[in-house]
Amino acid sequence: MPTRRRALLILAALAGLAVLSIALALMAGSINIPISEVVSALFGTQESMAGEVVRSLRLPRALAGFACGGLLALAGSLLQVLLRNPLADPYVLGISGGAGVGALVALLFGFGLAGINGSAFLGALAAMLVVFGLAHGDGSWTQTRLLLTGVIVAAGCGAMVALMLSIAPDEKLRGMLFWLMGDLSQANDPGLVLGVLAAVLLLALPFSRELNLLTRGADMAQTLGVQVNRLRRGVYLAASLATAAAVTQAGSIGFIGLIVPHLVRLAVGNDQRLLLPASALAGGSLLVIADTLARTVIAPQQLPVGVLTALIGVPAFLFLLTRDSQRRR
Repeated sequence: MPTRRRALLILAALAGLAVLSIALALMAGSINIPISEVVSALFGTQESMAGEVVRSLRLPRALAGFACGGLLALAGSLLQVLLRNPLADPYVLGISGGAGVGALVALLFGFGLAGINGSAFLGALAAMLVVFGLAHGDGSWTQTRLLLTGVIVAAGCGAMVALMLSIAPDEKLRGMLFWLMGDLSQANDPGLVLGVLAAVLLLALPFSRELNLLTRGADMAQTLGVQVNRLRRGVYLAASLATAAAVTQAGSIGFIGLIVPHLVRLAVGNDQRLLLPASALAGGSLLVIADTLARTVIAPQQLPVGVLTALIGVPAFLFLLTRDSQRRR
């Protein structure tokens, strides 16, 4: 089968998986709703309790989960190109830590949902500016310098998070911990994150050729006419904004930005024209499935979705490490 046809079939299969994952999220829960009633709720005009649950509760949460998962996977793909490191993910540069500090400050002072989201986004942007400013320094810019700066900023944010958890009153501690472990229960307005996902993807795809060249090294890319410094800044900005939007909406959810690009790369190769949209589809589907499990495993209680993504991601990551080691041997 030609490579192009195979890649298109994989994209179609991932799109089908995305639709199925959202359909499953709309059906499953503390009250199971048959698919016929789900379709009637989405496309009909009849009012019912099942229709209200689907339209007002489950659909916004599923769409927000898909957008956040897609943003994290897309950011992971971009950062792995930027740093030329297959172990890079959206949290390695301290963006999640900055968002966590902002959100916990808002929770500590009793802000509402809008205040928490706004503070988390401002914290993520502040961390992004600090990392980029320190890494840029006197004008020099290397992958190693950016990575080390991000690790240091993430460690500082982690210390601030630990400090706030230690002084938080008991009645606020549970909500703070749930946010840190990832929680989509407050995701009732998916329009913004869906728009950010579409915007980042549409902005990144026209630069797929340049990104393919960048994976071969900055010197070769520059020799072939790529404006490497401008491309690096654009990739870092896009990945940081994608991470900030996802973390603001869903809290700290790990491993999606690390594992999904790896798995997708095994299927479609390293061509960014296919890898970027495939990662967005796969990451969104994975987070929707994980959130559905988080809602149903011990229903009516809910688990933090970040716990389930970690339980899925750790074995997958160990498998990829073992596979890569065996291949090198």
